[in-house]
Amino acid sequence: MARRIPVRGILRLRASGLSGNAIARTQSVSKTSVMDTFHAADEKGVSWDDVEPMSDSEAYALLFPERVHDGPVYADPDWEHVHRELARVGVTLKRLHAEYRDEQRSKGGPFMSYDRFCKRYREFTVSKQVVSRVGHKAGRIMEVDWAGPTMPLIDPATGEVSRVYLFVACLPFSRLSYVEPTLDMRQDTWLRCHVHAFAYMGGSTPCIVPDNLKTGVKGHPREGEVELNGAYREMAAHYGSAVMPARVRTPRDKPSVENEVWQAATEIVAALRDTVFTDFNELRRAVAARLEEHNSRPFSKREGTRREVFEEQEGPLLRPLPAVPYEVCEWVYGRKVQKNCHVAYKHNYYSVSHLAVGRTVDLRVTDTTVEVFLAGERLATHPLFPASARNRYSTHAGDLPEGRPYSDWDAGRIRRWADRVGPSCREVVDRIFRRVDYDEQGFNAALAVLRLEHRYTRARLERACEMALAAGRPSPRYRNLKPILETNQDLVEGARAGDDGGPGDDEAGYVRGADFYGEGM
Repeated sequence: MARRIPVRGILRLRASGLSGNAIARTQSVSKTSVMDTFHAADEKGVSWDDVEPMSDSEAYALLFPERVHDGPVYADPDWEHVHRELARVGVTLKRLHAEYRDEQRSKGGPFMSYDRFCKRYREFTVSKQVVSRVGHKAGRIMEVDWAGPTMPLIDPATGEVSRVYLFVACLPFSRLSYVEPTLDMRQDTWLRCHVHAFAYMGGSTPCIVPDNLKTGVKGHPREGEVELNGAYREMAAHYGSAVMPARVRTPRDKPSVENEVWQAATEIVAALRDTVFTDFNELRRAVAARLEEHNSRPFSKREGTRREVFEEQEGPLLRPLPAVPYEVCEWVYGRKVQKNCHVAYKHNYYSVSHLAVGRTVDLRVTDTTVEVFLAGERLATHPLFPASARNRYSTHAGDLPEGRPYSDWDAGRIRRWADRVGPSCREVVDRIFRRVDYDEQGFNAALAVLRLEHRYTRARLERACEMALAAGRPSPRYRNLKPILETNQDLVEGARAGDDGGPGDDEAGYVRGADFYGEGM
C-alpha cells in the first residue's frame, strides 16, 4: 500500500509560514504530495486549526476521501461508452471526464477527479482485455520499428548471401503501413526510412513512437528525461514531430507496429520466400508491390481497408510536409579553424571568417553541403567536395582579412624560404600558388614541402624537387616528394650525376684538423 501523505504535519508547517519546498524536505515527501495537500485544503476550505484536534487518519480522510473509502463514493461512468467515444476523432479523456463531471453535478452527486477517471479507465481496459484507445487518434502517432525477420540477397558473381532488413512504420488509427527494405540498420538509414515513410503517407504526425534502439535513443532511464540521438531529434523537429520512445520491454506501448512487424514477416517475407533476389532494386519493387496488396486488403474485423480508412479519415488530418525534405547529416565536432581561415574536412578545406581563427567549430555535413557552426551559430556554408577530391579549397572572399593577412606566414615569406633551398624548390612553391585562387589556400601545401628540410637536408630536398619536376608533375606536393626522400631515390640519382649526396653550400661539413695527419703516421 502506498504511504499516506502526512496531512497534519504539512498543514502545521504551512501555517508556520514554510514554503512548499521546505515542507517537502522536512516531511520527506514529494513536492507533488505537498501541492496536492495544499489544493485539497484550499478547495475544501480546511486549515491547520480545523485538523489540529484530529488524528492523522481523520485529517487524511477529510482531504482525500476517495483514497480511503472502501466502497465507491461516486458513480462510475459507462466505461463501454467511454471506450467507444475515444475512438472518435477529437475525443479525449479530458473531454469525457468533463462531461461526466457535469452530469454528476446536475444530479447533485459526487464525481471522481480527472486522475482517478484515467486510472479507472486503465483498469477497465485491463479487466476487459481491450487495448486502450488513449493515443489512438487519427493523424497523431506514427509507430516505427525494425522487423525481426530478414530477407536474403544473393550476389550473382560470388554467391555471397547478404541480409536485407525491413523498416516498418504504421499509423495506429488506420493501420496504414509502410515497409522499406534496407541493407543495414545504421543511423543514416534509419533517418532516411523515416523521411520516405512521411513522403509515402503524404504528411507527418505530431508524435513518433520508436523502440529503444541505439540509432534513435541514447538512454531511457526509469526516472529522468529520455536522451535522444541528436540527429533523430533534428529530423523529427524538421517535420514538427516529437519522438516519444516506448517504455523499455513494453511492447503494448506500440501495439500497432508490433502487429505490423508480424504482418510484414508473414505477408512479405513468407510470400517472397521462394523468390531468389540477386538485385536489390528488384527486391525493393517486390516488397512495394506486396505492401500495396497488404494496405488494400479488407480488414477481417472491421469494414474497409487500411488504404480506405486512411484516405477518408486520417490522411486529411496529417500535418503538411515541409517544402524541402530533411537531409540526413553528419555532425563533426571540435575542428579548429586554421590560420589560413579554413577548416579541414576529409582532405579538403572550407573557409571560415577570419574572426574565428584559432577557435573550435562544429561541422554539419549533408550529402551536398558543409555548414560551419560556432556555439550554435552558423558561420559559413559551402558545397561539399566529392569523396574523390583532395586538397581542394572552397573559399569565400569575405572570410579572408583585408590588408595584411592574419597569419604570420605570407606568400612572400614562404617564397624566400624556398629560395634558400634552391631554384627547383622555388619552382615547386610557385606552382602550388599558381593553382589556387587565394594565396592563403596554398600555405599548407607549400609549408608541408618546405618542412621536409627539417627531417632531410636542404640539398636532398632541392634534389627531390628537381626529380619531381623532371618527372613531369604539373604541381609536385608533399605526397610526391616524401616517397623520393624516404626511399633515397635522390641519393641514387645524385651518385649517378657524380654527387655523393654530401652537404650543400649552406651546410658545414666535418673537416679533420692538421693534428689528425701527424708526423710519423
